[in-house]
Amino acid sequence: MNMTVDEVIAAASAKTGLTDIGDHSVLDGLQRLLRAYGEEARFTERGSQMAHADLVNYMAVRMRIEGWLKEHPELLDSPIEKPLFVFGLPRTGTTLAINLLASDPARRSFMRWEAFEPTPPPQPEELHAGPRYQAMQDKTQMALKFMPHIAAIHYEDADSPTECQFLMTPSYCSQVYESQADIPSYRDWFLHEADYLPAFQHHKRTLQVLQQHAGGRWTLKNPWHPLYLDALNAVYPDAQLVMTHRDPADVVGSICSLIRHVRAIYSDDVDLIGIGRTFIDTFEIMIERAEAFRAKHGADAIYDVQYADVMRDPIGTVRGIYERFGDPFTSEAEAAMRAYMADNQQGKHGKHSYDLAEFGLDKNEVRERFEAYIERHDIPVSSA
Repeated sequence: MNMTVDEVIAAASAKTGLTDIGDHSVLDGLQRLLRAYGEEARFTERGSQMAHADLVNYMAVRMRIEGWLKEHPELLDSPIEKPLFVFGLPRTGTTLAINLLASDPARRSFMRWEAFEPTPPPQPEELHAGPRYQAMQDKTQMALKFMPHIAAIHYEDADSPTECQFLMTPSYCSQVYESQADIPSYRDWFLHEADYLPAFQHHKRTLQVLQQHAGGRWTLKNPWHPLYLDALNAVYPDAQLVMTHRDPADVVGSICSLIRHVRAIYSDDVDLIGIGRTFIDTFEIMIERAEAFRAKHGADAIYDVQYADVMRDPIGTVRGIYERFGDPFTSEAEAAMRAYMADNQQGKHGKHSYDLAEFGLDKNEVRERFEAYIERHDIPVSSA
C-alpha cells in the first residue's frame, strides 16, 4: 500500500477527532519515510499495512498531545528537572540499568503503554493498572507466545521503562523506523541531515503532559541518544548523562540479530550482510558524536559505566550513578532494586544466540574497527 502525508494526517484525524499536529517541520521526515517505504522497503503486503498503520498511530499520538496541551497550556511551564538519560551502543546493559533505576519510587520512567496511549495523562494508580496498561500487556503476552525469539533478545512488560525514542517517533525522526525496514534514503537523512531539535521539543512536551498527575525524577533510556546529544542538551540543559560500554564484537552481533528478527516481521527479503555493514557504520557515528560532545562540554559531561560491571554488580553499579550525581540512594530504592533482580534473572525469557558470520563480519574485524574506542574506555574484551 502507499499513502501520502495528507492521507496519514486525515487517517489520524479520523481516529482522534483532532487536527492540530504542532510543528509542521516534522512532516519532512514523514514524507521521506513514505517515499522510502514505497521505493525501498521490500515490505510484504502485511508488512506494508503494519508500517503505514504505525505512521498513522504516531500521528494520532502527536495530535492527542497537542490537543491536551491546548486544553492545559499551563503544563508547558512545568519543569523537567535534571532528567537522567541512560544510553550507549545498543545491547550494552541499558535495559537492566534503566529497570533498576526505575524501581526507585522517587523516579518516573516512560512506560511502554504510555508510548501508544499517553492521553489522558495517568493518575498514579494507573501507571501499573487499568485498561490502557492491560491492552498493552495483552499485546506483549501475545508477542511472547508468537515471537519468543524476540522476547529472548529484548522483552518489555506494559509498565516496563521503554526507549524514549518512542517519544521521537511522532516526529518521524527516530531509529525505530530503520529497525523495521531497510530504507537507505531515510537512513542517510536521519544520520546526516535531520534536525533533531523538533523531535526533542515534542519529547519534552509529552513528558510535561505525562507528569501532570504522576510525577517524579524522569529517568529515561534510549541506546541511540549518542546520535543527537547536542539536541538533547539544548532541550534538557541540566540532563544527567550515563553511557554504557561493552565489547563491540558482542554489541554488533546482538543488535544485528535483533534487527534481523524485527525486519522479518515486515519483509521476507532481509539483507543480513547489509544489516552488518550499515549498523557497524552507525555505531562509528554514534561513538564519534559522543566523543565530540565530551570535547565540547568536558570529559566528565558523560558518566561511563561498563556492561561487565552492570552484569557483575548491578546494584553497586547503579549506586555509583547516584553517587556521581549527588542523589540519595535510599533504603527504599535499594530494596526495590533487589526485588527487581530477584524476579528478573538473566535469560528469564530464553537465551539469545547469534553468529557474526551471518552478517558478513568477524570479531577481530569489529574490534579492529573500534580499537580506539575500546582503548579509550578500557572496555573488557573476551579472548574468544
